[in-house]
Amino acid sequence: MDSKVTQISREDLEELREAFNKIDIDNSGYVSDFELQELFREASFHIPGYKVREIVEKFMAGDTNKDEKISFEEFVAIYQEMRSKEVRETFRKCISRRDGIRSFGGTSKISSEGTQHSYSDEEKVAFVNWINKALADDPDCKHLIPMDPETDSLFKSVKDGILLCKMINLSQSDTIDERVINTKKCTPFTMTENLVLALNSASAIGCTVVNIDAQDMKAGTPHLVLGLLWQIIKIGLFADIEISRNEALIALLDESEDLEHLMSMSPEDLLLRWVNYHLKAAGWEPIRNFSDDIKDSRAYFHLLNQISPKGDVDDEMRIDIDMSGFNERDDERRAELMLKQAERLDCRQFVTPNDVVAGNHKLNMAFVANLFNMYPALNRPASNVNVPNMGETRETRTFRNWMNSLGVSPHVNHLYSDLHDGLIILQLYERIQVPVNWTRFITMNNSCRYTLKVLSDIGDGEKVSDQVIIDWVNNTLKQGQKDSYINSFKDKSISTSLPVIDLIDTIVPKAIKYEMVKTGELTPEDRLNNAKYAISVARKIGVRVYALPDDLVEVNPKMVMTVFACLMGRGLKKADG
Repeated sequence: MDSKVTQISREDLEELREAFNKIDIDNSGYVSDFELQELFREASFHIPGYKVREIVEKFMAGDTNKDEKISFEEFVAIYQEMRSKEVRETFRKCISRRDGIRSFGGTSKISSEGTQHSYSDEEKVAFVNWINKALADDPDCKHLIPMDPETDSLFKSVKDGILLCKMINLSQSDTIDERVINTKKCTPFTMTENLVLALNSASAIGCTVVNIDAQDMKAGTPHLVLGLLWQIIKIGLFADIEISRNEALIALLDESEDLEHLMSMSPEDLLLRWVNYHLKAAGWEPIRNFSDDIKDSRAYFHLLNQISPKGDVDDEMRIDIDMSGFNERDDERRAELMLKQAERLDCRQFVTPNDVVAGNHKLNMAFVANLFNMYPALNRPASNVNVPNMGETRETRTFRNWMNSLGVSPHVNHLYSDLHDGLIILQLYERIQVPVNWTRFITMNNSCRYTLKVLSDIGDGEKVSDQVIIDWVNNTLKQGQKDSYINSFKDKSISTSLPVIDLIDTIVPKAIKYEMVKTGELTPEDRLNNAKYAISVARKIGVRVYALPDDLVEVNPKMVMTVFACLMGRGLKKADG
């Protein structure tokens, strides 16, 4: 505990401890950034939300192990500084400049003038190397790739939106219909179109893009660019670390454990379980995190040795891991020798020897997730373990992604199990401007919340009926001299996506390139391609659509309604000027 903490009286310290314990309900000794504002309230110190976000942003920039958690001692230090009359000056002193952390003045709309933001050089280098490899063969990115990890080229490379769109599709394939991306002779206008498309698509896959706009990306605002890229990369890395998508993970089930518990675990927890499964097979002690416990690289040596190909599968080349570096005395040298073995598996990504020794949580977690995706080394148990039908429906994934896009904390990995305590629901109320009494917990049908938000947005706070939307759609199509028409949100013509496509073209003339649209007798593939095109163009013109192409093809009434409602919102916004 530093000198600032000892200046607080014993009585005050006890009160702060009591407040901290009320928020730290799982007795972990830490609180999350989201809980910080509630913690200040418990400590009878009320500050506005924007100030809390500013505190968190600055504090996390100096979080050496990147675990994104706040301990009691750290909270007391923040509290002490916030009590000072010279908040701006003293708080900046509290956040010491560390190697690898760069600061720059805030210029975005969400930052007060003069605010300093920070970003990690290590993260920039890691992301540049990952993107260079991922997009190396993409002809649309030849003008961008390779980027130099030692310069700020990354922040300039996102300004035309192409890189972001491509990375989103790598994380969640077919999120964006690439026919919609402007790739030829980009102008300031078409660059903005690409960025709007990228941000709305990122939101649709669950990235938090609140308070980020196209101008932030055009300006290459470092902390916003890195924050968005990390979310996109992480979604891709974690996509298959879920039992409903990868049944081999059942091998991680403990003898006394219920399968449903394993299925409810977050991808990060499953990843940790996977590492320890292989460490147990190696006779090595388990790790508890991706920071302190991996600093000496020895767990990594054993993990690589366990997962490397053994040549016992047809056409599989055996790769033997050289364990001689395990006994190297110097930590950084040992980490380098370990990474050389990872390189033999084509898995030297995200971390440098220094990142390993420093215990950079974020980058080490990414390193391990990539190992899992490349070499899971798991076999589904021979026993007759029946996996219950707990995989996501498209509808539940849409709602989950919407919740995450609003920045709720903790991250929602499983729609039902992660909402059981009501915390996420209360946050959603706040996000849609419903007053919340945080001393009470309120329950509500989760699946209708997104729909209610959409309907209240176009009704000036009042929920509009289905018929109002249908009438508006048909009147607008008629004004645009289109032949399309819908009788309801179950109308079979919606499966062609032509009513949606025509509506978009009416709202924003020439947004649709009709040579890309299939008409007449449509095959299932034609219908899907039309739907992909419609959804992507809607996002490109600024409509935040969470529905999926399959929702249009299959005419899912609930999701179809949200598509037309969101387009109605865009049309009314245009009409209002």
